Amino acid sequence: MSAPRPVTLALDAATYEGSVAVIRDGQVLAERTVAMRGEHEERLMPAVLAALAEAGCAVRDIERVVCGEGPGSFTSLRIAGAIAKGIAFGNAIPLFAVSSLALVVSGLPGTGAGTFLAVLDAMRGERFVAPFARAEDGALTELGPAVRLSAADAGRVAVDAGAVPIGPLETTLAMPHARGVAPLLGAILRGGAVSVDAWEPAYGRLAEAQVKWEAAHGRPLGP
Repeated sequence: MSAPRPVTLALDAATYEGSVAVIRDGQVLAERTVAMRGEHEERLMPAVLAALAEAGCAVRDIERVVCGEGPGSFTSLRIAGAIAKGIAFGNAIPLFAVSSLALVVSGLPGTGAGTFLAVLDAMRGERFVAPFARAEDGALTELGPAVRLSAADAGRVAVDAGAVPIGPLETTLAMPHARGVAPLLGAILRGGAVSVDAWEPAYGRLAEAQVKWEAAHGRPLGP
């Protein structure tokens, strides 16, 4: 019996939901969505193993890992990043990063062509936003950089750009999802792998504990 063909493992945990997708030949073989907040146990790694099992694969069959890089929840992104880096290191395979804002648009099934403003909650009345043009084949073109705005300003940006706002808090409801890596995989690979040792997610905000520590000590946390 021949060994299963290599697969791509995709993960994202930019919000209070984490997601996993096992992808081969541009097709999603299996996927999972799990809660990332308010739980007493870590659920993302068990979801990885369950998705791999459903796809008939093992961890050793993973050829590459693609991880949503945020911006978003500090703790959830760290969990996803640690899992992605651990698998990449253990298998000696490349690690790739993709904007979680892009996965808001590409991860929603049935989304047609158009101009979209991906929106994620940045807390404190603010939003992370980035505009994208989506083609009929699912390819995305980033029309501008990701920025952090007030909720009101984010709404005005969508109107000015003629874009459909899409995200967890929008009328067009969508979470970033790892399945969205499938239509973007070619572009992700062309962008090149990141350093497994040095890469960290783009958190967008520092963790609250770090903010308080730096305010109390009058200096950045770190060496």
